[in-house]
Order: sequence, then C-alpha cells, then structure tokens
Amino acid sequence: MENSKSLGTWLDDFKLDHPLVLAGPCSAETEEQVLKIAHELKNSDVSIFRAGIWKPRTRPGGFEGVGEIGLKWLQKAKAETGLLMATEVATAAHVKLAIEHDIDVLWIGARTTVNPFAVQEIADALNGTDKIVLIKNPVNPDLSLWLGGLERLYNANIKKLGVIHRGFSTYEKTKYRNNPEWQIAIDLQNRFPDLPLICDPSHITGRRDMIQEVSQQALDLNYDGLIIETHIDPDNAWSDAAQQVTPATLKQMFIDLKMRKPTDENAEWNKALAMQRAYIDELDSKLIDFLGKRMVVAEKIGQLKKEKNVAILQNKRWNEILGKMILEGSEKGLSEEFILKIFKAIHQESISHQEKIVNK
Repeated sequence: MENSKSLGTWLDDFKLDHPLVLAGPCSAETEEQVLKIAHELKNSDVSIFRAGIWKPRTRPGGFEGVGEIGLKWLQKAKAETGLLMATEVATAAHVKLAIEHDIDVLWIGARTTVNPFAVQEIADALNGTDKIVLIKNPVNPDLSLWLGGLERLYNANIKKLGVIHRGFSTYEKTKYRNNPEWQIAIDLQNRFPDLPLICDPSHITGRRDMIQEVSQQALDLNYDGLIIETHIDPDNAWSDAAQQVTPATLKQMFIDLKMRKPTDENAEWNKALAMQRAYIDELDSKLIDFLGKRMVVAEKIGQLKKEKNVAILQNKRWNEILGKMILEGSEKGLSEEFILKIFKAIHQESISHQEKIVNK
C-alpha cells in the first residue's frame, strides 16, 4: 500500500473544518424512524448517515436487520436530506444490493474482518468501485489481520479507503464493551498516516455516558472522524440500546468536544516541550535498563529452580507480586488496568527467561 496517500484524498472532498462525522441508528427499524433521525441530523456536523440493514448477531433469534427494504428507506432519506448514506456489508450479495440502491459508504464489520475469505469476496464484488469503503478492526487485537483486510481492498482497485477503530474483545472484563487498545490503531496510523482513521466510541464503550470521553480521546490522538450511533428513542432501540445517543445529545457533544491543533509554532513552547521529551527519553532508557536487570535476576531464580527441579510458575508468589504492585501503582496514580497489563507482560518475559535456563 505504498500509495496510501492517494486513498485518503476523498476526505478532502468534504471540505470540513471539523472531523468527519457518521451518525444514525444502530439498525434501521422503520421508514418513519430512519427519516425522522435523518432530518434531525440534517444541518448539523453530520456528513454521513449510518444505519445497519443487515445485523450480524452473536446468537440466533435476535433482530438481524430489516434487509433490502431498509435500503429504500436510506434512498428516501438521502433524497430528502442530502446526507450521504452508509451501511455495513458482509457478503457479495449485500454489496450488490447496496450499490444498486446508491449507498455512498460501505463498511466491513469487525466479525467479517476476521475472515479473509469473506473480505476477499467483498473486495472482488467491490473491484474498482468509486464508493467509500471503510474496514473495522477485527474483533481480536491483531494488527496483521486488519492490515490484511486493507490490502485485499487495496488490491481490488478501491480508490477511497479508510479504517474504523471500534475496539477489541477481551476475555477480562473492563469498563469498555470492547477494549480500545489505542496502540494498535496508532501503529496502523503510523504506517499509513494519510489513510483516514475513524473512531467508533459507541462500540468501544457500549455505554452512552462514556461516548464523549472516548470521542475526545480519539480527537486528542488526531483521528479523522467519529461514527456514533444515534437514535430518537435509544432506550427502545431494537439493537444496542445502551450505546445510542439522541440527536440532541450528539449536537451538544459537538459543541463540548475540543479540537486540538497538530502542533504550535511558539519557540518557547517548543523548547519546553523538547526538554520534557528529553526527560521522558532518559526515563525510558532507565526503564529498559531496570527491566534488563530484572530478567538477569529471573534467570538466577530459574537456575535455583533447576537445581531442585522446582516448577517455574509459582502462583502464590505471582499473586502476591501482582497485589502489591496494584497497591503501589495506585499510590502513584497508575490504574489497575495498566499495572495488570504491564506486570503480566513482565511476568511472561520472566517465565520465558527461566524456561531457557531450566531447559538447557
């Protein structure tokens, strides 16, 4: 994807002085519902109206979307409001129907991104299209899988590509519905800085009261846009009721969100920033040095275990360390989630060093 710079030029066509916003209901439910929400969002910062027509559900029996009839509702909403229309596609048949109904933006959902066969089928169906095509991150935290989906679309001569960050599933429960794992999205952004990156705070949070917070985090990280589920009666929505906001709430959110500048030209400010960054670099070097020393000690412990044929993993000791570090981290203003992530990684690396010693 060497020419990713050209793939992002479609964003310039909107001529916006604010991030791109896609908004609308999780699911199109009725023609009246679609049209009412679309008219509520007209003349706001929303450029693209989004609505699910086909809804992949984790288990059978749930509402799986209204299907093809909903595309006609989107056509009517487009004609009445002038908003561009967007929906999710999961099969070549979905693509064909969406194009026939002049849908402007197609996105590939997280459950589809994990399946290279499905992505290839969609890419083949979209080959050479002038539609905007967005691909959500896969449900599992795998940057390669996300990149692979992008490459399949790129190789299908799709000229207008972008990505949606909707968070990742995790076995452990956190405050998020889908853990953001910001670093994965940042790594993708660093590889392809001109590829539009859109945040989906609705799916990351699963809670309407957290959407503004996560939206602000995304803007602070220079995301190009937001896709936010919006419903006239969220509590009675047919799908994902807890994570949808009203059009009025969305409009207030646009007022409250703070747009950040990429940088500042003030010389004194840049000097102060450079000094703090130099300090950070020094601390990072010390962290690496301390971690290296810790692994040397871990290897000595591994040697002692080898001498007496003692198991490498000592759960009681590990839980004691973890509990102690969580308490000490809290005193330093570090979240439990962060401490768990860091020390689990350190513990795994220590085990790897000990295994090398024990199995020599």
